[in-house]
Amino acid sequence: MLLSRLACPLLFSAALWAGAVSAQTVAAPVQADNAWVRATVVGQKATGAFMRLTASSASRLVRAESAAAGVTEIHEMKMEGDVMKMRAIAGLDLPAGQAVELQPGGYHVMLMDLKAPLAQGTQVPLTLVFQDAQGAQSQLALQVPVSAKMPGAMAGHGAGHGAMRH
Repeated sequence: MLLSRLACPLLFSAALWAGAVSAQTVAAPVQADNAWVRATVVGQKATGAFMRLTASSASRLVRAESAAAGVTEIHEMKMEGDVMKMRAIAGLDLPAGQAVELQPGGYHVMLMDLKAPLAQGTQVPLTLVFQDAQGAQSQLALQVPVSAKMPGAMAGHGAGHGAMRH
């Protein structure tokens, strides 16, 4: 009798705890596909991270973080007159259900003040921080492969990223 009195509250507590755990493991609000970071050479202090982001509901990429870099920013590249310029932006809108490309020559995550060269075949930790329409933030932690060129890309596509003006 005493055992059943103790077991019942313990089982109920365990069920509540299990329910709380499963409620926290819902699908990520944003999915990242085809992520890669451009490899660097000795002395190079900056590079870009690229990927395709798809949000299940309207969201905004508001920040990126990486232990590999002293500074991590969201950037865009665009033509101003006949000069391609790169600049940091406060965030990147991700419409619900629409893929947004982060690619050389466009939006990307800039990794600056690199702590060491990024060699092809290694991986870089990258955490993306998103904000939904209600202001709630979520994170997506990635291990992004380092490559000398865009996976599956034709030679020369996106070349010259490091030579652009800020």
